[in-house]
Amino acid sequence: MKLCVSLDNPSRQENLELVKKLKDFDIWLKVGFRSYIRDGKEFLEELKAINPNFKIFLDLKLYDIPNTMADAAQEICKLPIDMFNVHASAGKNAMKTVMDRIKDVPNRPIVIAVTALTSFDDESFKYIYNENIEQKATKFAKDTFEAGMDGVVSSAFESLDIKKNTSNEFITLCPGIRPFGEDAGDQKRVADLTLAQDQLVDFIVVGRPIYKSDNPASVVQKILENI
Repeated sequence: MKLCVSLDNPSRQENLELVKKLKDFDIWLKVGFRSYIRDGKEFLEELKAINPNFKIFLDLKLYDIPNTMADAAQEICKLPIDMFNVHASAGKNAMKTVMDRIKDVPNRPIVIAVTALTSFDDESFKYIYNENIEQKATKFAKDTFEAGMDGVVSSAFESLDIKKNTSNEFITLCPGIRPFGEDAGDQKRVADLTLAQDQLVDFIVVGRPIYKSDNPASVVQKILENI
């Protein structure tokens, strides 16, 4: 299991200061909408300059018609990143189109698809998708697997079932992790490290418990010691 730290601070400088405190750790960094829209490619390069061994997950959740998604994926592959994602809701054809477009990219990034956002509870998810979260997340994961992608974004609660329906090598990346039972905030389906390990999660994404801490390096150290 690998740790991915969310860079969700309000400013570029705060994110860079956080990363400098974590420069000696073997971790992934998640760059989302706000950070990328505000700080762009230069920010990605600054992160790599702090430690070239950092791995970067660009969390933009592509969702559009197949060709537009493939065009965007092709451009993303030119960035200094190691993983990016799309929405499985875009459909199997869109995901397959993305993978066909970038299949010959040297050292192509890992590509994963969002199943159900962890901000959903069953009621709000069913209102949109007309199915419960667990069933639909597994269906999305099977579509993603059959489209040739590397894995999915899901809650930790669906990870084991997803692997049973795809492959043990199929990646599950799980946000909403509160390593030691911290407050859930705006997340509905949160898990701790024990549950994530039991569910064979490959990547845990941790944000607030790290970047809100007075000593983020000690929190990262404690997490790594427990995974």
